[in-house]
Amino acid sequence: MLSDRNQEGMEILYDNYSSALFGIIHRIIQNDEIAEDVLQETFLKIWNNFAMYDPAKGRLFTWMLNIARNMAIDKVRSKEFTQKQKNRGLSDSVSPVDFEDHSVYNPETIGLKEMVRKLEPEYKQIIDLLFFGGYTQSEAAEKLNLPLGTVKTRSRAAIQKLRYNFDNVRTI
Repeated sequence: MLSDRNQEGMEILYDNYSSALFGIIHRIIQNDEIAEDVLQETFLKIWNNFAMYDPAKGRLFTWMLNIARNMAIDKVRSKEFTQKQKNRGLSDSVSPVDFEDHSVYNPETIGLKEMVRKLEPEYKQIIDLLFFGGYTQSEAAEKLNLPLGTVKTRSRAAIQKLRYNFDNVRTI
């Protein structure tokens, strides 16, 4: 449907995945307005590049998640974003916590955070930095004072463990 540039297909995709992608983007950017803009840009990129999606290489959600994550990281690293962060006021930096607001996607709703929490500490630490913190592997290696190869190996092993756990949960 999407490969034919069908608008209805895109609407279904947006309805099913926008909150999940927004959660990942928001976790990296931590600003509602900018995260919403990045979400819109993400879906535009998905729409324009859908022909590049190869089901043989992975699930659709994983492909879209990587696009969203990369767009959020690119935004955080952009000069414009960095300048805005330096120049924002205190009221922009502090926001009240609304425990009643359930509209923002929370990875715990699909059990991902719980699966990550069950990983061995060295794997959990890597996943938290790379996927929830928006760090690159090089930045994570520097922060953890580990060789880059170790970070790469642990992240791959952690993803394999999560994939195995996720597949086993889905078959139940």
